[in-house]
Amino acid sequence: MTADGIDGMERFESPGKGRGLRVTRAYRVGELLFVCPAYSHVLSVSERGYTCEHCFARKEGLSKCGKCKKAFYCNVECQRDDWAMHKLECSAMCSFGESWCPSETVRLVARIITRMQKVQNERSDSENLLLLKDLEGNLDKLDNEKREMNEADIAELHHFYAKHLDFPDHQALLTLFAQVHCNGFTVEDEELSHVGSAVFPDVALMNHSCCPNVIVTYRGTSAEVRAVKDISPGMEVYTSYIDLLYPTEDRMERLRDSYYFTCDCKECKTKSKDKVKLKLRKVNGDEPRSEEIREMLRYARNAIEDFRRAKQEKTPAELLEICEHSMDKMGSMFEDSNVYVLHMMYQAMGVCMFMEDYDGAVSYGEKVIKPFRQLYPAYSLNVASMYLKLGRLYTVLDRLSAGSAALKKALAIMEVVHGKDHVYVKELQKEISAHQK
Repeated sequence: MTADGIDGMERFESPGKGRGLRVTRAYRVGELLFVCPAYSHVLSVSERGYTCEHCFARKEGLSKCGKCKKAFYCNVECQRDDWAMHKLECSAMCSFGESWCPSETVRLVARIITRMQKVQNERSDSENLLLLKDLEGNLDKLDNEKREMNEADIAELHHFYAKHLDFPDHQALLTLFAQVHCNGFTVEDEELSHVGSAVFPDVALMNHSCCPNVIVTYRGTSAEVRAVKDISPGMEVYTSYIDLLYPTEDRMERLRDSYYFTCDCKECKTKSKDKVKLKLRKVNGDEPRSEEIREMLRYARNAIEDFRRAKQEKTPAELLEICEHSMDKMGSMFEDSNVYVLHMMYQAMGVCMFMEDYDGAVSYGEKVIKPFRQLYPAYSLNVASMYLKLGRLYTVLDRLSAGSAALKKALAIMEVVHGKDHVYVKELQKEISAHQK
C-alpha cells in the first residue's frame, strides 16, 4: 500500500460505469493485485463452534465466551480483539435467549455502525481507494418490496440492539442498509460453503463483467484479489458479481434486480455461450418449437425458485424428490448439460451428501463436472469446489485413485485463485499426500 492508495492500482472514472479500478502495471495469471481487510465482518450462526468469531479460522478446540456460551475463539487474543463487536451481541443473547435471532445483515450493520462511531473520520485499512460512506446504495432505484425489506431490517435492528447501540437517524439507516445489500460480500470456504458476511470498500470499487479478469477469495476476514487473466497496464479490473453459469437473460435479470445496471461485456453482447448453456434435445431429428422452449424455460426458472423456498421447510427426502421430478420434466426437452438441469443436479448432489448417500452424490457430481468445466471460466471457484467435493466423496467410498485425481484438479485451480501459500491449498496438499502413502 502507498499513502495515496494501493500500489499498482488506481481509481478512475470508467466510461459508462462511473467509478472503477484499473492497474498501473502488468499482472500475470495468479498474481495478487491487492488485499483488503474487512471493514466489518460477522460470522454465520451456523459456523459457531467450528470457526473463530474474530479471525474466521476453522479449527478444533475453540474456547467459548464465558458469558453467552455461544461465541467461540482461537485464544484469549482473538476474544479480546473481538470484544468491541461481540459485546453488542453478548448481553443481548443472554437477555433474549432463544428469541435472539437478528438476520446476518442486521448483525453486520450493527457492527458497521459501531465501527463508524468509533473511528469517525479516520480512514481505515479497508478504505485506501473508497470510503465506506461513499459506497453506492441505489436508494432511489429501490422498488416497494425492497423498501419494505429495508424498513423491516431497521425495525429488527432497533428491536435487538436498542440497549447497546446509538442509532443514526432513519434516513442514514435506510442508506446504510441499501449500501450493505448492494455491496456486502458473502465469505465462503474452499467448498463455497457460507462462513459469514463482510464489507470490503476497496473491493467494492471494482466493476462487474461476465468476462472477469480477477477473482475475489478470502483469507480469514481479508479479501484477496487475484488475476485470472493477464492484465496489461491501464486495463480496468473486472470481477463478477454473480454466478456465471446461467445464460445472458438470467444474468441480466439478476444484475438489474440486485445491482441496477445492464452489463455490456463481450459475452452479454454476443451471447456466444447461450446455445450451449441451453442445449436442447432433438425429437425425431427436430428441435422443439419456440413456444415450447419458452414454456419450459419458464418452468425451469420457477422450479429453481420453488426449490430455494422449499429448502426452508421440506425434508431432505422431499427435496430430493423435487429435484428428481424437475429433472425428469426438463429432461424431455433439455440435454443433461443444459444449465437448468445442471442446477437441479447440483442441488440433488448436495441433498445426497446431507443424507450421507455418497454413491448418489457421486453419480450427480460426475454428470455435473464436465459441463461445469466447459461453461465456467478457466479458473473457477465453482469448478474447484466440485472437484474437491468429488475427490472427498471418492475417498469416503474408498476410490482412492479417483479421489486423488479429482483433488489434484482442484489444487491446480486453487493454487491460482487462492495462492500457493493459502491454508486451503496447504491443507489440500497434505490431503493428496495422505492418499499417496
